[in-house]
Amino acid sequence: MPSYLIAFDKFKDALSASEACSITAETLSNLQPEASIETAPLADGGDGFCDTLTRVAHGNFHECEATGPHGESLTVQYSIIDVSNIPNAAQSLLSLPTSAGKLAIIEMATSSGIAKVPLDQRDPWIATTAGVGDQIKAAIHAGADSILLGVGGSATHDLGFGALASLGYRFEAGDGSIMESEPTPQQWINLKRILLPDTDRLNGIVVRVACDVDNPLLGDRGSAAIFGPQKGLRPEDYQHLEALTSKMAKLLLDATSRSEELLTHSGAGAAGGIAFGLMASFTAELVPGYDLVKAWIGLDEKLARAETVITGEGRFDESSLSGKGPGSLLKETLAAGKSVYVFAGSLGDFDTPPISADRLIAISPPELPLPKALAATKGNLRSCITESFS
Repeated sequence: MPSYLIAFDKFKDALSASEACSITAETLSNLQPEASIETAPLADGGDGFCDTLTRVAHGNFHECEATGPHGESLTVQYSIIDVSNIPNAAQSLLSLPTSAGKLAIIEMATSSGIAKVPLDQRDPWIATTAGVGDQIKAAIHAGADSILLGVGGSATHDLGFGALASLGYRFEAGDGSIMESEPTPQQWINLKRILLPDTDRLNGIVVRVACDVDNPLLGDRGSAAIFGPQKGLRPEDYQHLEALTSKMAKLLLDATSRSEELLTHSGAGAAGGIAFGLMASFTAELVPGYDLVKAWIGLDEKLARAETVITGEGRFDESSLSGKGPGSLLKETLAAGKSVYVFAGSLGDFDTPPISADRLIAISPPELPLPKALAATKGNLRSCITESFS
């Protein structure tokens, strides 16, 4: 009896990881009714992160009102779980203090995600992380004493200033007044000083940030250089945003008395620098998202039971092989001497393809315009699975 592990990450703007796994499992089951099929939706901190982890740990979902990336009002979800329900391997990665009892899981994409902004309206100068702060406040009010924030899929480049403003940080303009609007990059030219919250309500809150990028905040591999363009940054505006980012980061370090070493910390540039902002303000620690999810969902055990692995994501390229879920799983499957297929919306060019061309499959015809390709993702995935496994 053939055995399969289906473990997709999201197809951005088209399918969640869970949807991609379900479509593939249903299609494969119809083709091979006798097969043993397990699914394991992957997440690196982006779409599906909260849902996947919460269900495994038998947590409770909550809703709250939060500010969207362009200031709109949203109803968003977060969850709270008992730390004792987290699998031991995942607990080890989180390194929570023994005093931590209730962990809130927050998915940044639900409040400040790029998928919430139409392609022609994406603009890192005006997008805010205020909604993340709203979610953290709601979770603390609901009894959480620690926070796990997944930061994939953000629309922002505000160093987490919007979240900090929501949590009581104050941003002072040159004339001494406190800025009323969100401290997005558009307002940074007027920002002269950052003041810590008056309340001690946030003292003792433990923060962990799950991400799978190692980019520093600044420079050629920094947040603006690498992630700015996909968020709407125009090439001619890069140098200006980079200079302001450096200046604002140092203002936050001055306010929190943290070392400038954080500027070059691996992963500080994640999600428009919110990783940096939370490390500076909450002494947050970064956790590798794929490794955490893998430990949490028991991926190693599922891989051991499978003969063939089916994985993929919206775009699979060289960067996928540098710590992202599908690329990491591909390497682990090959190391285990097992068969693996990768299905992606599109493929990048590889110096050396990791597997043979008949198992590295772009599901969207290359001539198909992106909006049409996104709309057809479900059908294209189903068709390619059928063609490969009939």
